Amino acid sequence: MSRHIPTYELYGENVGRSPEFWLHCETIRSRSSRHQWEIRLHRHESFFQILYIEAGSGDAIFGERSHAIRPPAVITVPPGFNHGFRFSRDIDGLVITILRSHLSHPPGERSHPGEWLATPHLTPLDPDNAEAAHVMQTLRRLGDEFENRRSGRNEVLAAYVGLALRLTARISHEGNSGQLASTENERRMDMLGELIQQHFRSHKPASFYARELGVSPTHLTRIVRSMTGSTPHELIAAKLVEEAKRQLVFTLGSVQEIGFRLGFADPAYFSRFFLKYAGETPRVWRMTEKARLDRA
Repeated sequence: MSRHIPTYELYGENVGRSPEFWLHCETIRSRSSRHQWEIRLHRHESFFQILYIEAGSGDAIFGERSHAIRPPAVITVPPGFNHGFRFSRDIDGLVITILRSHLSHPPGERSHPGEWLATPHLTPLDPDNAEAAHVMQTLRRLGDEFENRRSGRNEVLAAYVGLALRLTARISHEGNSGQLASTENERRMDMLGELIQQHFRSHKPASFYARELGVSPTHLTRIVRSMTGSTPHELIAAKLVEEAKRQLVFTLGSVQEIGFRLGFADPAYFSRFFLKYAGETPRVWRMTEKARLDRA
């Protein structure tokens, strides 16, 4: 008989329904100490996790395999992957939980970063290596930024996440660096992702993004299809749907209010748009998803 693997938002609890929620950061000690230093096998359906191990030791369990943790190290876990941890009592570090829609590359995307993000990794850090030292400093600063609500907080946190993940991926591929060599198309996809993040609420057409990238709409479509299997329009729509889902679950706003925030002047059009891409109306999807989370 197969064992039931629970699905959590954060391990052992549901997160608060905050309109700005997309990233959570806490010390590993604060959570693991509540569970006798053992985080049993579980998964997060919508969240990507980064664990920064600064001191202590333990084991990371990915599926059925156990890996010894030696500090300093970074552990990355994609959404939907069964994982758990055993920590020593002197463990020190951070666990950072990120909504998958806020990653610059979706895990599983047909790109080197997307492929790397789709599998779990335990990456040792050499403090004498300049890039590893930069990862360590970036993650410490991320923890400090999360703790202190200064102006521009979300933008700074997003920059820290992107930098830490890119450098960690590079370090984990040392000795096979050709795997991460960026092509011109990958660089354009990076830029496109950043542009969509900035402008998706404005419902800009694909021609706007092509112009910003200095290519024709036809060429942009060719690039996006080759890298993702989708069209630019589908990427923009997917971003709108992901953000709509986030707000439907993590905020108390009405469906109409959420539609307005996402640039839909007509509530009926927002419902039809959501139904097309999610298979259910926003109201039905919200009720179903909240019921599922309550059972998890």
